[in-house]
Amino acid sequence: MLLTTKSGRVVEMPSDEEDEIINAGIASDADTYELSDAEFLQLKRVGRPPAEMTKARITIRVDKDTLNIFKSQAQRLGGNYQTLMNEALKKYAQELVQ
Repeated sequence: MLLTTKSGRVVEMPSDEEDEIINAGIASDADTYELSDAEFLQLKRVGRPPAEMTKARITIRVDKDTLNIFKSQAQRLGGNYQTLMNEALKKYAQELVQ
């Protein structure tokens, strides 16, 4: 069975047979147990810690050629094209204020 979350993510739920296998594995492991509803409600979401310097989320349109250059450079260098674009914009902005 497929389940769609609020965010639109599609998750495949286990069949009854798969669920039995999972529960048997839980039961056979002394260090593992199925959480009660009360324990489940006490869980806290874990996420990325807040960064010292946050960035603003924007939407920007750039030429495909420009985007492809940054993407190919990022792939060649093993980085992220958005980081490269941010660095290039930062360098240009610093030159403007000098």
